[in-house]
Amino acid sequence: MIELIANIDVDDLSAALAFYVDGLGLTVRRRFGDFGVELSGASSSVFLLVKPAGTTPAPGSAPRDYRRHWTPVHLDFVVDDVDAAAARAVRAGARLEGEVRTHRWGRIAHLADPFGHGVCLIQFLNRGYDEVADP
Repeated sequence: MIELIANIDVDDLSAALAFYVDGLGLTVRRRFGDFGVELSGASSSVFLLVKPAGTTPAPGSAPRDYRRHWTPVHLDFVVDDVDAAAARAVRAGARLEGEVRTHRWGRIAHLADPFGHGVCLIQFLNRGYDEVADP
């Protein structure tokens, strides 16, 4: 099995901790000085890495921009009560992007974290994704 680690670039570690700890319920596992924190409480470790806006992650890549941006990769957090979790996340700095939607498989809230990263909160209903999966 391959271990999955999620790395999230942020430009303000205090704001990131407020959102991911207070807003989503993750806990601090280890600190790496002023430049990072490892969080636990999800099925994979989540690392918050301090990277100033305007810096580039690789030669020739676009500079980091912490306004709302789109990327084809985002994090989904499975919760027991999507309405309560979305309200908690918004109080911690997230922006709810539309209404909570209900599907056969469950309910979903689309959010942007305080750094412009897309985050979804999912509450499974019935058989979850098995409601729509091919047999």
